[in-house]
Amino acid sequence: MTDFRIRPSDLTFLYEGCKRCFYLRVVHDIIQPSIPIPGVFTKIAGLLKEHYSYKNTTELAGTLPEGKFIYGEKRVRSAPIQLPGFESTCTINGRIDIVAAFKDGSYGVVDFKTGTARDDNQEMYGRQLQAYAYTLEHPARGELALKPVELLGLAYFSPSSINSLGSERIAYEADVQWIPIQKNEDAFLHFINEVITILTQPEPPPPTPTCQWCKYLEVISSRP
Repeated sequence: MTDFRIRPSDLTFLYEGCKRCFYLRVVHDIIQPSIPIPGVFTKIAGLLKEHYSYKNTTELAGTLPEGKFIYGEKRVRSAPIQLPGFESTCTINGRIDIVAAFKDGSYGVVDFKTGTARDDNQEMYGRQLQAYAYTLEHPARGELALKPVELLGLAYFSPSSINSLGSERIAYEADVQWIPIQKNEDAFLHFINEVITILTQPEPPPPTPTCQWCKYLEVISSRP
């Protein structure tokens, strides 16, 4: 029996981009090379989490229930997920952007994004949020446990203008767009069933035709 360790971020672009690369990453710890995230985006993400921590939730979006943001940049880990028909399990390990604690006793998970919202990415990012929600409600022993998680959402920050603050200093302004994601644990577990089906195969699936990394490996392996 194997316990596959899965990061929520792996369930987005890596999983959708190439199932073979996803398999190699999880099963054999062979990491697909990627372009490093520019330091400025890491800095922006950190500033956003710092800014909203312990602020009222309505400061992010007026449609949110009353509450406060807590647990910014917190690591989470699920108990092993055991699905019918499989001996192997999977464990979700990740780091949440921020959690909302609402006055009614429920919680929400928010993921910050820099840029403009795109409809074709929301399913992938939503899958990541579903993974965080599941992990908080079904944590490993000793890990962060929050229940019920009833709200999921993406907060997009899109730079819109620049204001001068005097010599050698400016301030960026950004439009904030709140995209709610409907929580659905049953659908998430159905997706995890698909994931484990792939991971328990004796060989990795065929590469996606557009995967440049797989093409590179094919060329290298064919050389004498």
